[in-house]
Amino acid sequence: MFTLGLIINPLAGLGGSVALKGSDGAETAQLALSRGAVPKAGERTLQALAPLAGLEFKLVTFPAEMGEDIARNAGFEPEVIGQIESGATTAADTERAVKDMIAAGVDLLMFAGGDGTARNICNVLDDQVPVLGIPAGVKIHSGVYAVTPKAAGEVVAMLIRGELVTLGEQEVRDIDEDAFRQGSVRARYYGELRVPQEHRYMQAVKQGGRESEELVLDDIAAHVIELMEDDVRYIMGSGSTVQAVMDQLQLDNTLLGVDVVENGDVIAADCTAEQLLELTEGYETRLIITLIGGQGHIIGRGNQQLSVPLLKRLGKENVWLIATKTKLNELEGRPLIVDSGDEEVNHQLSGLIPVVTGYHDQILYNVADI
Repeated sequence: MFTLGLIINPLAGLGGSVALKGSDGAETAQLALSRGAVPKAGERTLQALAPLAGLEFKLVTFPAEMGEDIARNAGFEPEVIGQIESGATTAADTERAVKDMIAAGVDLLMFAGGDGTARNICNVLDDQVPVLGIPAGVKIHSGVYAVTPKAAGEVVAMLIRGELVTLGEQEVRDIDEDAFRQGSVRARYYGELRVPQEHRYMQAVKQGGRESEELVLDDIAAHVIELMEDDVRYIMGSGSTVQAVMDQLQLDNTLLGVDVVENGDVIAADCTAEQLLELTEGYETRLIITLIGGQGHIIGRGNQQLSVPLLKRLGKENVWLIATKTKLNELEGRPLIVDSGDEEVNHQLSGLIPVVTGYHDQILYNVADI
């Protein structure tokens, strides 16, 4: 019988909605909680377990919030092994859980977390057991994650049913969070893990570096600014493509955060999810975002401030997507991805969406319904 190991980092992703740009370290997690952050890793794991309902397999997990609670909530009766050594879970608990899973003979280790969690697993796991990440962190640069939690479950279901799924090596990468909060992305390679290579459901390693097509970015910015109206609030997403718009507006920009612009001025910088809801209540609002190079995510990677209630309020018609054709070509035809944490919103934003690719130049590109 197929044996699935499950590990949840319950603190993963805490810093995203409150604009901390990461959750590494106990102090950051506590700060996020003090700002009102709500843990999401368990909820995202529930979404990953949903496609496994009714399948015959053995589920092995760690106690309490590291897997047991969510597994039982999903209707499974897991075998619970190991123990959490302190009140709050730590990286040491994750690494010990991996060792215990290997000893228990799991066929696949599924884990919920971000790049920090992937690093912890890579520290103690070579290629003894394949792994699959449920994206739950703020930073998802590594190639060991499924594109969405539901996609992770679909891959596991294929394996349980005995369908042919190729295995291959994917990089584990993580960035310096302190530098990230200062607007600098310094991604470092930590090793490789063996993962299922089901390309419909698995993400690529994030492409690093800044967009070099300055003239194209200027054209995109000019087109967007021409469309901007008075007394409308514009949520400016993260990334260098959106920064080009802010540069032409001659406004300070939070490169790796979310700002709000109205009537040519920044009215709020580096906003949290709660602040964005407050600032857009009762106001006509547009969202200007770009995609992550090489991966194609437009929601759910580094912009968790764009919450489900906000996206429902905006609707697809108020989402302005901007990107160079070079960035789109890097996807090699793969669809764009929305990983909001809510299936209704994911579906709402799916289908063809206009993408501004230059001055008076737009194309239609598909957003997957995953």
